Amino acid sequence: MFEYLKGIVVDIAADKIIMEIDGIGYRINSTTNSISKIARGEHAVIYTHLVVREDELSLYGFTSMEELSMFRLLLSVTKIGPKVAGAILSTHTPGKLGAYILNKNARSISEAPGVGKKTAERIILELKDKIDGESTGHDYVLYGEENIDDEAVEALMSLGYSRFEAEKAVQSVKHEDLTTEDILKNALKSLAK
Repeated sequence: MFEYLKGIVVDIAADKIIMEIDGIGYRINSTTNSISKIARGEHAVIYTHLVVREDELSLYGFTSMEELSMFRLLLSVTKIGPKVAGAILSTHTPGKLGAYILNKNARSISEAPGVGKKTAERIILELKDKIDGESTGHDYVLYGEENIDDEAVEALMSLGYSRFEAEKAVQSVKHEDLTTEDILKNALKSLAK
């Protein structure tokens, strides 16, 4: 019904965005990844998905089409509803989640709240053939455990940075011969710019 909404961000909460468009305030459920990319008072475009249930209408929205596409793929998985799909995308970026699915990494997928080992395995089973550059229109970078320093990412997140910001900063400064401490120092310098 709604492809996207374009308006002013009036308020931001942990899991929702309030946008004003022509005098109407829209409550849009979202992810921490999308919320971290917008600011109160700015004009934004939010790509949306309307969830229609017997007892409610809910609008879910994302700052990128990639995240919206992954949200819709997650909704196609048996027993995955919009709240769990949103929690998964708050924990993992679409690219990283796609890589986890392709690599059959159930352990990493199950780090999302509300996702146990069986649910993660079901996600892999039902989406592994749907996750590729051709079917989704996106290329997924394969992240091996050696490609990103999780300790540095977690440390940056504990300092208040979003997972997206932390992973991006760590990835930009990571070199094979650096320790976690050096990666953290360099990432903090890059975030301070």
